[in-house]
Amino acid sequence: MDFDRQSGLFLHIASLPGPDGIGTLGEPAETFVDFLADSGQSLWQFCPLGPTIPIHDNSPYQSYSAFAGNPLFIDLEDLVERGWLAELDRPDFDDGHVEYGPVREYKEARLEDAFETFQAEASDDERAAFEQFKDDAGEWLDEYALYRALRTHFDGVSWLDWPEDAKMRDPDALEEYREQLSETIEFREFLQWLFDQQWSELKDYANERGVGLVGDMPIYVDLDSADVWANPEIFKLDEEREPQYVSGVPPDEFSDDGQMWGTPVYDWETLAERDYGWWVKRFERLLQRVDIFRIDHFKGFESYWEIPADADTAREGEWVDGPHEAVFHAVRDELGDLPIVVEDLGEITDEMDRIRDELDYPGMNVAAFADWCDGDSRYHPVTYDENSVSYTSTHDTDTLVGWYEDLDDRQRDCLHYAVDYEGGDVHWDILDTVWGSDSVITLAQVQDPLGYGSEARFNVPGTEEGNWSWRVSEDALSGDVAQRLYDITEATGRLTD
Repeated sequence: MDFDRQSGLFLHIASLPGPDGIGTLGEPAETFVDFLADSGQSLWQFCPLGPTIPIHDNSPYQSYSAFAGNPLFIDLEDLVERGWLAELDRPDFDDGHVEYGPVREYKEARLEDAFETFQAEASDDERAAFEQFKDDAGEWLDEYALYRALRTHFDGVSWLDWPEDAKMRDPDALEEYREQLSETIEFREFLQWLFDQQWSELKDYANERGVGLVGDMPIYVDLDSADVWANPEIFKLDEEREPQYVSGVPPDEFSDDGQMWGTPVYDWETLAERDYGWWVKRFERLLQRVDIFRIDHFKGFESYWEIPADADTAREGEWVDGPHEAVFHAVRDELGDLPIVVEDLGEITDEMDRIRDELDYPGMNVAAFADWCDGDSRYHPVTYDENSVSYTSTHDTDTLVGWYEDLDDRQRDCLHYAVDYEGGDVHWDILDTVWGSDSVITLAQVQDPLGYGSEARFNVPGTEEGNWSWRVSEDALSGDVAQRLYDITEATGRLTD
């Protein structure tokens, strides 16, 4: 589909300011929408929205479900207004970083209180709305709620370590578990209803202010997820449902041994026999929430690095042919034109470029990857073509200021020349240059117009601690920053009606 020439900012929901120790979908999110609108930005991009797994550093790219929302983002003030919670007695949370352990303990207790009040006092209309949500959601909600209830019942261990009847999904056993755990199941459904309601209100608010929401779809799902437990046949698992192969990337300049991501790989033959039905449902669910979305690791649809699950390093993997464009054709046949941007970085092949171009999806450019002394460099702003989405930096890179401070003298001199730097805050000159490029969409981490350094970095790939926790302060989102960003956006023709 055709996109308008526009621009926006990246900020994950968790990074919003607010009193709950983590960003929420209520006033904190609406305040950021106001900042975007005031600064002339028409897009807000964020990470995947699913419930995160604590042992994976709460990465939004490793979730218990590809369909569910993260209950930690539910706004508690809304529940107070509904009469389901009393006044909130909040701990003194860190304003600069998410302390996931204390936040989870506090919010889950409050959400359980709200559920108990709902059960006892909800009106007929509220109960009817809840039942309608469950009917509309269908299979994914049934499976997810049962999976989370079972996980709690079995003391939080992975489904691979559950008793055989639950692990292997014996139908009679699952029916008994549904009866035994009915209240816990309903609690999980209740949380998804709250998330869905609050998200819908946020989307309406953003769209009314001229701001579109940009989501993110990881290609893989976590092994310890409702997705794999409920759909084992579409993954390469053995008879005991242990993974035969896992995903990753081969050795490169950043890693001598490559990377083992640990997520199971798909059985694309089985998916093709089923007309990619699971993918159609996944796309449909995301499109209910966002206006545009990015597909992470688009390379994996062309070919993917498949590593034996018992391998010591990713070196033991091999390239395996993926479904190419077939999955996208199947989804498009069901859902129509798709507002997709693809992450086509890393191991680039002619076939991957052909698939992207055949589908007419914009690819990505990242200014922080540029060789600023080479005007033909793929990531140099002078080379960006219209059908692309360009970033100053991304959630997986350092901030602009942090990256700039690490440049060698030669690259820094070339950059100064390319962005017409004459002193002052260089991050504004870089942003202005990217905004002025031919790319139809440009995006920046919110840290970049704020001029923040490496201390505000959101994620360092390949590390397992200290990521995904940075938060912006409300004071930082000032009118001066908004005005300067608005002026650049207007001057580069990216304001939308």
